[in-house]
Amino acid sequence: MILPLLLLSASVPADPAFPDRCLEWVRDDPAKAVAQANRWKLEGGGVAAQQCVGLAEAAQDRWPAAAAAFEAAARAAEVAHDPLAATCWAQAGNAWLAGGDPARARTALDTALSAGTLSGQPLGEARLDRARAAVAAGDTRAARDDLDAALAAAPDDPLAWLLSATLARRQGDLPRAKADIAQALRRSADDASVQLEAGNIAASAGDETGARAAWTEASRLAPDDPRGRSAQAALKQFETPAKP
Repeated sequence: MILPLLLLSASVPADPAFPDRCLEWVRDDPAKAVAQANRWKLEGGGVAAQQCVGLAEAAQDRWPAAAAAFEAAARAAEVAHDPLAATCWAQAGNAWLAGGDPARARTALDTALSAGTLSGQPLGEARLDRARAAVAAGDTRAARDDLDAALAAAPDDPLAWLLSATLARRQGDLPRAKADIAQALRRSADDASVQLEAGNIAASAGDETGARAAWTEASRLAPDDPRGRSAQAALKQFETPAKP
């Protein structure tokens, strides 16, 4: 399932103890991991320990607390001239997005990207998150710029292709929407979000057969969550009304 995730792929600092010490704590008991990370911080764990607090808070869906911890880690990294500052700002932006605060997310992501130190997948994820924040703010032009940059930096990310397709459909660019959803389907056809949008795009293009097929698949993949229910509702337009 494609969902916004913290940038764990970019979160591991140079401290070789970080993966074993923090990620294991978070997996075992996120609530306890907050206390463990704070103790590590007092023992001189520095940026890695503060970042660990953020990961532990995020694992509990405590998004404002997670974002604050990542921002604290970012500021500490800046003081130490640690290149991890950009990663921490990006994680803060992701957490603010998950917590429903796109304005603060955009500010954090602007800071992350202005450093110029992110590259590859982490850069793509940060640009993708900033695009999501821009869409929430109604700034579709900025969103398109960031999505195109995300696709260039992380071309194998199905979420980037999905969101690019969705934005193109909303802007009335069906050729772009079709091309981009095809890329998302190549990478994640078993995701209900992708199949739901594939149906939306097919319906917008007047392709009833394609819409039926994609929405049916979305419903099959996620029958009990909002994506599946949305697909089921969309399929009802094709039902033949009962004769009186």
